[in-house]
Parts: sequence; C-alpha cells; structure tokens
Amino acid sequence: MGPYAIPKIPETPPSPAPPAPKQPEGVPDYSLSKNVSVVSIDAIVLSKDGQFIPGLKQENFRVLEDGVAQPITSFGQTQAPITAVLLIEFANNNYTTAFLADALRAAYTFAESLRKDDWVAVIEYDLKSNILLDFTRDKTAVFGALNRLRVPGFNERNLFDALYDTLDRIDRIKGRKEIVVIGSGMDSFSKISYDRVQKKIKETSNVTIFTVSTGRAFNEWLDARYGMSPLGQIRSLDYLQADNQMRTFAQISGGRWYSPRFQADFPGVFQDISNSVRNQYTITFKPANQKLDGSYRKLKLELTESGSDKPLVLRNRKNKEVKYQIIARDGYMAGRPVE
Repeated sequence: MGPYAIPKIPETPPSPAPPAPKQPEGVPDYSLSKNVSVVSIDAIVLSKDGQFIPGLKQENFRVLEDGVAQPITSFGQTQAPITAVLLIEFANNNYTTAFLADALRAAYTFAESLRKDDWVAVIEYDLKSNILLDFTRDKTAVFGALNRLRVPGFNERNLFDALYDTLDRIDRIKGRKEIVVIGSGMDSFSKISYDRVQKKIKETSNVTIFTVSTGRAFNEWLDARYGMSPLGQIRSLDYLQADNQMRTFAQISGGRWYSPRFQADFPGVFQDISNSVRNQYTITFKPANQKLDGSYRKLKLELTESGSDKPLVLRNRKNKEVKYQIIARDGYMAGRPVE
C-alpha cells in the first residue's frame, strides 16, 4: 500500500442571494399586526327549585368585567351532548364502606342518565389517578369500568393531583367539557397545592366542574355521637374544609356543588347536572381591556329588563315572582404576549 494522489476539488463561489422583492408603487412600507381576544361564557339560569329557565334574550344579560359593562357580540341558547370525565375517589380508609357506597351509587346514577350521543371517560384516584375508561359513547363500557371498583388498595386521597392531571388532559380537547368529581373532598398529601389547582381551573377554558360530596349521612352520625369530643371537633373541621374545597372548585368553573344526604337524593342530583350541561346560554364578548398581561379578570352576569339597567323580574303563570340564580364562571385568565 503506497501513497496515492487525490485530485484537488475546485472551489466554486457561493450562489448569489435571491433579489429582494420590490415594493409596489403607491403602497406604504409598513407591517400589520392584529390581536383581538374574545371571551366566551356558558351561563345557567335556574329557578329556586333548580329548574332551567329558557327563553331569555341577549338584551336580558349584562356582562361586567372588573365592574365595567361589556358589549355582547353573540348570544345563544345551546343544547349539546355531554363530554364529561367521571372522577371518582377510590381510597381505603376507616370509613371505606360508607364513602365508597355513596361514590359508587353516584357513579352508577350518572351512567344511567347518559344518552347515546354523550362522551364519557372514567378515572379513579387514590394515591394517584388511574384511567379506567377513555372517552366512549358505550354505556355498557362505562358500567364495566365502574364494576372494577371493588377493593381499594391505598389509604391516600390525593384529590388536588388527580383534578390537576385531569384538567391537563382534557385541555387538549376542543369544545365544552365537564368534570364530575365524586368523593369526600379530602386530600392526603398531593404534590399540587390547593392554590395551584384553583389557578389551573381559572386557566383552563370551556371546562365546568360539578362536585358531589359523599358521606354526608355518616358524617352527621359521627357529629351526633362525638360532636363535643376532641375527635368529633377535629373530624368536623376536616370535613367542613373538604366541603369548602369541593364547593370552590365548582364555583370557580361555573358548576354546582352537591352534598346529598340520602340514597334517594342521587337521581335528582344527576338530573340537575344533566339539565345544567345540556341547557346553557352561551355569551361571547370582546373585552374593552385588550392588554395581554396574564391577569385574572373578574366576571359577573346580571339579568336586566330589556333596554334598561333594572334587575329582571321573572313571574310564573300565577303571576308570582320567581327567584332565580345565575351560575357561570367568576372570571378568566387574560392571555400573555407571544415572545
């Protein structure tokens, strides 16, 4: 193997850059950018006995953002199928029988209320969340997933982690979504804090959370037996805090919190949830404050008489005044500038 010669590759000059496009005559040299944000609100108007009130018009609604009235750009009453996640607490503790019975009873009642065009996923949580069933329209598959909830393995109930993870998953799904949380509302030692979960709910658009607290009858029995003892007072404070957390999650997202006492109450609870989800008013507006500062904007909906700022008075067929409540998100998170 001796030395051999390698021919030298001739150097070629780089190809010239393409010429820049010429500016057309009579057209000024400038760039145009447009940034318009539109906010959408799903609102539920219910009578005192929980019945949806139909027939309201755009001029009956008044939207306030941080106390400033906003012009409504579009309005409509929607009747849409459900796209929901059933998030169930499935933990082993000293009172498993009472709480688990309520949770499963509530879950089965919810499954019975489904229609053929509804999409539902089932997730259970204890130490961590576990997807039992991905989104499906098959009611039989939903019952099959619930039938797997028989013997819980862990004592922990990490509600904050499970709810945060579920919000993160469904944020990628377009359109309106619902989360139905069924559990005690207790949290053992989640990595996610209570404040972070609230912030996540505010940042996740088009998600309504309905919460169903379990074990109310059992808690009242404990309170009657051990109410004045140190143990009874500690447990009472724990479950008051748990109920407050469940109530807050629903309130922030524009949903409702339920605390049924008896078995017969569960069908009515899920009938209310079904009516609330399927019958809503959808309102959109372009906020006057177009700053992209990532701040939280407080929202308030009011019903007014057409053409005035006077509160709307609703009457039934007997001409008696009907009390009502408006359920909607209490705010939204403004966008941030794109870097």
